[in-house]
Parts: sequence; structure tokens; C-alpha cells
Amino acid sequence: MKNILIALCAMMIVSYSATAQYDPAFRFGIKAGANLSNINGTNDLSLNSPETAFNFKDNDNRSVGFVGGVFFRFGKTFYIQPEVLLSQKGGRFNVYEDGVQNSDGKVDVRFSNLDVPVLFGVRIARVFRINVGPMASLRMTSNGKINDSFNAITGPNSNTEFKNRLAYGYQAGIGFDFGRLMLDVRYEGNFTEIANVNFNNSTTASQFGKKGNLFQATLGFAIL
Repeated sequence: MKNILIALCAMMIVSYSATAQYDPAFRFGIKAGANLSNINGTNDLSLNSPETAFNFKDNDNRSVGFVGGVFFRFGKTFYIQPEVLLSQKGGRFNVYEDGVQNSDGKVDVRFSNLDVPVLFGVRIARVFRINVGPMASLRMTSNGKINDSFNAITGPNSNTEFKNRLAYGYQAGIGFDFGRLMLDVRYEGNFTEIANVNFNNSTTASQFGKKGNLFQATLGFAIL
């Protein structure tokens, strides 16, 4: 780990030294990194038991996923930066049956999304950046474990329906520019509910996971 950090710092120094005069009003580049994501929300109850079936209170372990794509930046001191990213998100939560954790233990749920954040930022002392803005997220795929977990509690007649394939949220964070090389660390929040569960096809829907959130770290390179 220490060697990786040393190598990363060396790359930033070399990149900054080689492109010290690089400061255009328009940038286009690629970026990639990792997400540490989670799902937070209310607990769902089984019809056959007053005990909690899905526990979001003790899901401290976050899911690790890949994020990568392209970015465009317009402006220098004040700028707007739209991005198009392929992003893996999800979370880990405990599943209980009659108050006892079932054999599955923690369930790791993952989604593959196409994210389009539009960030508004300001640069401070040329190297440091602060940015925040809205984001639209199109869910492309999902992990089937979440359906299996719900069905184990609610029975084969239950209906798990993923909703809001197009979700909305926000991103906020800080960044550092070293010539053409860029490092960004962000927090992402989601305003949109993830799924509806109808126990035994009843008309009453139980909400699952009201919000998703993640921490994101990426390394970018400006081609233009």
C-alpha cells in the first residue's frame, strides 16, 4: 500500500512538472476509480412476524464498485463540468426471519448505473477545486440476490418490483489538479426510492431502501 501511494504521488509530481503551463478554458478527459456505496432506509416487516425482516441499522460494511467514464469542463476559475459515468452501486444489509438472522447473513446488492452528474465548481489557487451539482442516474442492471432475499421472507406469492429506473441525486466534493492529472473525492446522495415490495400481492406496498449513498474517489486525465 505504501509503495502504491509513493508511486501515485510521483505520477502527480511528474505530470504537474511536465504540464505546469496547461490551463485551458475547456477540458475533455477520461476518469476511473472506485465507489464505496450503501443503502439506507426504513426496516421492512414480515407479514408472519412482528420482527424486523430487513435490517438497515447494522449495515456498516459498504459495497465496493467500479466507476469510470468521460468528463467535460468549461471555464477556469468558475466552471461547469458534466460527466458521463458507468458506475457500480449497491449495499450490504442483514436479512432476518422471525427475528433471527437467516443463513444468507449479509446480502450484497449491486446495481450498474449510467450516471450523468453536472457539477458547478470553483478553483482555488489553481490546484484545489470545490464542486457540487445534480445528477441523473439510469439503472441498467441489478443483482438478483435482493429478489431472493425478499422472497425467502415474504413467500413465493410476493412481488418485488424495482422502481424508478431513472433516479435523481446529487454529488459534492473536492478535487486537485496536477497539470493534466486530476484527483477527485466526492459524496453522492440519492433522492429516489429503490424498490417496492408487495407482500402476497397485497395492495399495501412496503418500501425498501429509501436512499442510496456512496463515497467516490477517481483519478482523471485531461486529453484536451
